[in-house]
Amino acid sequence: MGAAASVVKRVRDLLTVNDTAGTYPPSYYASAAKHLGGFDAIAGDVSCDVCVIGGGFTGLSTALHLAKRGYDVRLVEAQRVGFGASGRNGGQVGQGQRLDQDELEAKFGLERAKELWAIGTRAVELVRELASSDLVHADFHPGIIHADHRERFVRHSREYVDKLNTQYDYPHVRFLDQEEMRATVNSPVYFGGSLDTRSGHIDPLEFVLGLARMAVAQGAKLHENSRVTKIETGAKVKIHTDQSCITADQLVLACNGYIGDLHSDVARRVMPINNYVVATAPMSPEQQEQIIKGNVAVADSKFVVNYFRFSDDNRLLFGGTESYGYRFPKDIAKQVRKPLGEIFPQLADMQIDHAWGGTLGITMNRLPHYERYAGNILSMSGFSGSGVALGTLSGQIAAEAIAGQSERFDVMAQIPTPHFPGGPRMQHPMLILAMLWYSLRDKL
Repeated sequence: MGAAASVVKRVRDLLTVNDTAGTYPPSYYASAAKHLGGFDAIAGDVSCDVCVIGGGFTGLSTALHLAKRGYDVRLVEAQRVGFGASGRNGGQVGQGQRLDQDELEAKFGLERAKELWAIGTRAVELVRELASSDLVHADFHPGIIHADHRERFVRHSREYVDKLNTQYDYPHVRFLDQEEMRATVNSPVYFGGSLDTRSGHIDPLEFVLGLARMAVAQGAKLHENSRVTKIETGAKVKIHTDQSCITADQLVLACNGYIGDLHSDVARRVMPINNYVVATAPMSPEQQEQIIKGNVAVADSKFVVNYFRFSDDNRLLFGGTESYGYRFPKDIAKQVRKPLGEIFPQLADMQIDHAWGGTLGITMNRLPHYERYAGNILSMSGFSGSGVALGTLSGQIAAEAIAGQSERFDVMAQIPTPHFPGGPRMQHPMLILAMLWYSLRDKL
């Protein structure tokens, strides 16, 4: 994007195609959350040090950490804070990056792979620290199991655990053989895997609402229902909404899968995809232990990942399944019930109380896309399913970079993020082809 204005062309409006403006989706999280009172839309001509676009993990963490440093921060969110993927996801908070260290070493060498591991582990620690605030009404529960859905993957899981224990000095992960896996996750479809006790899970909407409370307490100004329609670059950035023009020294793009046509280069590198989650009726603590022991979260080895955990009121929250378009299915519960029944046949007829969809951002290499544009615009997105941890840490890293400490930002920005073939206009047919391919690959 050059000096000319970037105008939003609402060809496929992911902010409204599946959702009602200004209203949280019908998720379990939204039904149970301690909601905020709401923030006024921004209006009139406004000046600030930094403007942040996007009220999810990344945007709110950026606002929080900048405000703690004394910056005058304005955050604008097109819908409600936590409206997007940040308030709808599976709530899993995992170590490292989206790729295994083996793959990172092959791509970037051992030294860079260890830097990326350190950033990924710090991301989990930051979530744990922030969740301990009295302003966050959600507990961090330790433990994530990686479950192998193919027997041939088990050997790699054993070797990878040993690698993390020894080469990365990470003693918090251990191997699970098939017997222990079955004793912990009462499903016939898994052959082994690993348990990471420093990773964990959290209610994502309560966490993101807590970040909003913390940001406001530090002096950040938040604005909902304030959709950006145009950005003008220059020595100072001008950010236009329907009711306001914000003049800022710096701009942070924290839109992830909802970037749309707001920034063409980011849109070429970050593709929006949909994912779906259901919440069952509550179970007794005894029933919960018969499904997953120890209240750990689980994510399996499929490319189109199945992921599941229990809520604080003993509901199984089960997510996954592929999507072949940008509109949510008419019957999400029916679509997600199929993999739920395959993994837990004993729950095939379990009552489902909530079913919802959400849009996240992925990259071709499944690693986050960090970029500095025009000198005073930072963008972090494309967390590819790891946004609870990496999205939250990205806000802290953005604040560091704006304050002149860009070491961690530069480590992430040096990861090359390829364009998706055909650009944003081809993303819908590309999405269909990609999900068909991934679904077939998981079945073979």
